[in-house]
Amino acid sequence: MRWKLVYTSQARRDAKKLAHSGLKPQAERLLKILTRNPYQSPPPYERLVGDLAGTVSRRITIQHRLVYQVLDDLKTVKVIRLWTHYE
Repeated sequence: MRWKLVYTSQARRDAKKLAHSGLKPQAERLLKILTRNPYQSPPPYERLVGDLAGTVSRRITIQHRLVYQVLDDLKTVKVIRLWTHYE
C-alpha cells in the first residue's frame, strides 16, 4: 500500500520556490520515495530534535531539506518544509 502525502501551507509555498530554483526534480524524486516507504534508506534521513522533534529530514541539496512527519497509523506523510528548516 502506498503512503499518502499531505502538505502544510508552508510546504506549498516552498514548492513554488523549488520550481523557480530548478530543484523540483530532486524534490519529486524524494517525494516519490516517501509514497513507497518513508523509512527507506538510501537516501539517508535524519530524525530531528529540539523544536522539530518528531520530524524527519532528507537533503534536497546541501542547503535545502525536505522535512516531514510520518503518521504511521494513517499511512500518511505530512510534508512540513521543502526549502530549509533553518529559518
